Amino acid sequence: MKRIYFIALLTAISLSVFAQNERKFIRNGNKLFMEAVQDTSKIDSVKFSNAETEYRKALNERPNDLKWNYNLADAMYKQQRFEDAEGKFSELAEKMEEPVERAFANHNLGNTQLMQNKLDESIESYKKALRENPSDLETKYNLAYAQMLKKQQEQQQQQNQQNQDQNKDQNKDQQDQNKDQNKDQNKDQQDQNKDQQDQNKNQDQNKQDQNKDQQNKDQQQQQQPQQNKISRQDAEQLLQALQNDERKIQDKVKKEKAALAKKVQTEKEW
Repeated sequence: MKRIYFIALLTAISLSVFAQNERKFIRNGNKLFMEAVQDTSKIDSVKFSNAETEYRKALNERPNDLKWNYNLADAMYKQQRFEDAEGKFSELAEKMEEPVERAFANHNLGNTQLMQNKLDESIESYKKALRENPSDLETKYNLAYAQMLKKQQEQQQQQNQQNQDQNKDQNKDQQDQNKDQNKDQNKDQQDQNKDQQDQNKNQDQNKQDQNKDQQNKDQQQQQQPQQNKISRQDAEQLLQALQNDERKIQDKVKKEKAALAKKVQTEKEW
């Protein structure tokens, strides 16, 4: 982008029917504007701002003057107030009567849009300017520049999309891999848990069997003394029975001895 057209400044000096204050405001605004433009070492936003103030004073008297509004739009552009300048140039592009003036307005409109990275809009504005003034080399240059930026933007967007798709595929592969790994790990963990459960179950069963054996032993030990032990009544009865048996044996022995003695005596008497 090489140039901003400034048509009102070139034609303002030819207007001879101004009131005194209007001519003064326009002259002051043009003077400040040109001083700021000629200082190529920097952008003198203060002088452009002062020029805008002078133009607005004149427009207070003649608000519909297209050339003064054009100068105002240029002053706003030079202050890098691109959105405000875009609105003003857009209005002027519709209202300018001469094709060359419409071409200038559309050219500068394209510049304000290009500075805001509105590439599609700027390309369309440059094309409109060339339809009004096909031989303008500056507009052709700016159009080619905007189209180059548009192509670079599309290539960058395409590259970004490819990177996103690639990252998406990589993330999906990684997710699938992680899913398989987690699945295998979960299966291994489940198998380990099952083995541990079986081991715990066997240990519990062995412990139960041991407890049962111990209980049986304890029960047998408890029952054995009880079996060997007799009640007092049973012992007395047993003792009485033994005594009775002993008396019976003694009585029998006595009877046998008495019979024997009698037999011996009888034999002696013979």
